[in-house]
Amino acid sequence: MRPRVSAYQLHAPDTLQAALALLEQERGTLQPLAGGTDLMVLWESGKLTHKKFLSIWKLPELKGIAVTPEHITLGALTTYTDVLEHPLLKSEFPLLCQAARETGGVATQNRGTLGGNIVNASPAADSPPALLVYDAKLELVSARGTRWVAYHGFHTGYKEMGLSKDELIRSIRLPRTDDRWRQGYRKVGTRKAQAISKVCFAGRAIVDGRRIQDIRIAFGSVAPIVLRCVETENALRSEPLGSSAMVAAKRTLAREITPIDDIRSTAAYRLKVAQNLLEEFLLTLQ
Repeated sequence: MRPRVSAYQLHAPDTLQAALALLEQERGTLQPLAGGTDLMVLWESGKLTHKKFLSIWKLPELKGIAVTPEHITLGALTTYTDVLEHPLLKSEFPLLCQAARETGGVATQNRGTLGGNIVNASPAADSPPALLVYDAKLELVSARGTRWVAYHGFHTGYKEMGLSKDELIRSIRLPRTDDRWRQGYRKVGTRKAQAISKVCFAGRAIVDGRRIQDIRIAFGSVAPIVLRCVETENALRSEPLGSSAMVAAKRTLAREITPIDDIRSTAAYRLKVAQNLLEEFLLTLQ
């Protein structure tokens, strides 16, 4: 049974400065709230234990998509619908668009945000694998100032991350890509739509002749965090395309990921599917 709305407190400041001041004043007690797509599920089921929230949904400083010759910068409140409708993201960052398309239904895509997906820190999230292979950086802000961190390494454990209690993600910055990168994204779930992933894969690579010049590989639902598979990348980088490189990469991947048995799938299934998705991507490069 869900509790009464009156059991909760909601602060809704008009500016980012006011929001950061509240986070500093109420350090550790206020939980930021954006689109609320995950939070409302918890509330409806009576499992929302936190009682004090900070609405950041209307803060203009966290909105917008800015483009320069070097980067595209997405405000933390960029929704999946915003991603799907942006022409540059469609052309240069198709993996992020595909992840947005496969996240929930239209209602979730209209409300769910990239920043919220990151800080919710689910290892089964759809957009983080794409952000990892695109070498995303995060702009973190607090009343103390601003800092930029690489998204790779931001998640340190299950539901743990390098974000202080008085900080918010302000934006996500992606380096502009070029057409040398070959890209692939796959989400495997119980059904084709509105399913939490059993395994989620994102990859991109540059192939020079028949040799892998550079590569990024990331998976969701195979570890306590969304994982960029650096050891598997290293096993493939500078290697010629072929069966020997593929076998070595799949063997390395098996050591690098730590899938589990849960209500959606088994560890053995996730391992096999992850290896198959890697193989499928590498075959597209030949």
